[in-house]
Amino acid sequence: VQLQASGGGLVQAGGSLRLSCAASGRIFSINDMGWFRQAPGKQREAVAGISKSGNTMYVDAVKGRFIISKDNAKNTIHLQMNSLKPEDTAVYYCRAAAVGGLGLWTPAGGYWGQGTQVTVSS
Repeated sequence: VQLQASGGGLVQAGGSLRLSCAASGRIFSINDMGWFRQAPGKQREAVAGISKSGNTMYVDAVKGRFIISKDNAKNTIHLQMNSLKPEDTAVYYCRAAAVGGLGLWTPAGGYWGQGTQVTVSS
């Protein structure tokens, strides 16, 4: 499985960005998908996730500002990020959990895309 992330960039505080992650390869071997982020000097942390059935989950820091969605026909998920804050600055990573694996929120196993940089200026 390959995950191709796109959509990062530089934006002013209060602005918006939309990240996308396209999955290819053995699509049948993945289920939940989501986003993690890693700021300089900090550990990678979960941001949002979406199950195969469309249930969504957000960490408290982004609730009400970020929206995760998916396009099943294109095997793609999106993360619409609104009201961005400087503390949202990080490298954002797309992740897919493997069927029968440890789940989306356990960093081990599964699949990772390359990171995409999001920088929010104050």
